[in-house]
Parts: sequence; structure tokens; C-alpha cells
Amino acid sequence: MSSYTSSVSQPLLRSQLAQRRQRRLLWGTLRYAAIVVVLFIFLAPFLWMLLSSFKTQVDITNAQNIFNFTPTLENYQNVFQQYDFLRYLLNSFAVAALSTLFSLILGLPAAYAIARYRMQWLGVVLLTARIVPGITFLIPWFIIFSRLRLTGTLTPLILSHMLVGMPFIAWIMISFYEELPLELEEAAKIDGATPIGAFLRVALPLSMPGVITAGIVAFIFSWNNFMFSLVLADDQTRTLPIAIFNFLTYASVDWGGLMAAAVVITLPVLIITLFVQRYIIRGLTAGATKG
Repeated sequence: MSSYTSSVSQPLLRSQLAQRRQRRLLWGTLRYAAIVVVLFIFLAPFLWMLLSSFKTQVDITNAQNIFNFTPTLENYQNVFQQYDFLRYLLNSFAVAALSTLFSLILGLPAAYAIARYRMQWLGVVLLTARIVPGITFLIPWFIIFSRLRLTGTLTPLILSHMLVGMPFIAWIMISFYEELPLELEEAAKIDGATPIGAFLRVALPLSMPGVITAGIVAFIFSWNNFMFSLVLADDQTRTLPIAIFNFLTYASVDWGGLMAAAVVITLPVLIITLFVQRYIIRGLTAGATKG
């Protein structure tokens, strides 16, 4: 009887294992297919932008020349020579880097104090400054900087971009400092460290993944900001998003130059993100878990 049962159960078991392998193969195929579809949706516009930046105006407007065209660097030459995009690139980098740096200098201690002294209400106040539309602050900023005779310089751009970056950095970092073991800082204080020393020597190094994540996101926000530069900058201090208008006229659009300019705007942020992506993933993962 037992031999008969085993002889029947073994083919049944093999059949069940085969069905499980088929289901796993099916779900794996569907998952990779979904990943390919999502990647195509997100990468297709970037690929079209990159290819168009090497095309002439005629090739761009001809749907049959999507891949069949003769590459040219004329669009990039016009971007940097005719439209002086190098100056706008340096302006954007200076504004984004300095606003992110000052936002970190002010936002990290604020986040640490809010986390350690349980002042969550202050965190909500900081977040409100991020939620409120930036255009709400635009007219007061313009009046203040006009009276200080600072409009047309990089200073109002840096300060206005901090209005976006600093609340975001503080809000992100609050959760990091709340999860850090308090015993480490108490041990440092027993060894003679001041509260500021405990923050600089213990809390800050342990939260570096979060600092890098918040800093990169704040840098991207500043890099892509359009509204403040439109009002507070002049011809010499314009940033890259404003310089895009150089390719738009009433009668036509220079699509080749526009695509080349878009690549110039996108490429630095893309390169920075690729180099620090592991820190971004660690930061997002650390901020999403407890214990």
C-alpha cells in the first residue's frame, strides 16, 4: 500500500513543482516586461531629446528621420557661443551649490534640535514654508531686494532658493535624528563633549547618508527653479531654466538649440545623481525604517 501511495504521490509532486516553476517563470516574465515598459516610458523622452540635439531643424520636424540622420554639433556650438550658455551654467551651479550649502548649515542643526527637544510643531511650521506656493513670497522678496539694491545679483537667488531647500532638508533630517540612539550622544557628553560637540562628532557623521540625500534633492530643486530667477535675475545673473527662453520666438522655435540646451541642463544633475546614487538609496532606506 505504501509503495502504491509513493508511486502515485511522486508524479503528483513533480507536477506541482513544475506548475510552481511555470508560475514563477510567468510572474518573472511579467515583472521584467513591466520594468521594460516603465523604463521605456521614462527614457524615451530623454532619448528623443538627446537625438534631437544632434539633428538639424529639418531632421527634427521629419518623423521619418528619427534614427536616420547625419549628426551635427551645430546646436551645441550655438548654445555655448551664440547664447553664452556657459555663463548661465556657472550661475545655476553657483546658486544651487551655495543655496544648498547654506540650507544644510541652517537646516541640520534645526532638525537636530527639533528631534532632540521634541518640537514637532516647529517642524510643521518649517514644512508650511515648503508647502506654500513660492509665488506667495515673490512680491515681498522683490520689494525687499529692490530697496536693498540687490536685484540682478546672485544674492537674492541664493536666499530665495533657500526658502525651498532649508525646510525640505530640516523636515527630512528630523526623522534621521529621531532614530539615532540617544545613548551615543550621552556617552560623548560624559567624555566631556558639549551638546554642539555631540552633534558635530556623533549625530552628524551617523546621519551622513540622509545629509547627502537631502542635499542632492535640495540641489536639484534649486537647479530646476524657474520662478525666482524670472523676477529677481537680470541678463547677467540668469540661470539655465530662464535661458531656455532664448530659443523661443514669436515666429518659430529653435528645436535643435532647445534640445541641446535641455541636455546641458539635465546632464550635470544626472551625472551627480549617478555618482551618489548608493548614498541616496541608503539615505532613503534609513529614513524609511525604524529601530
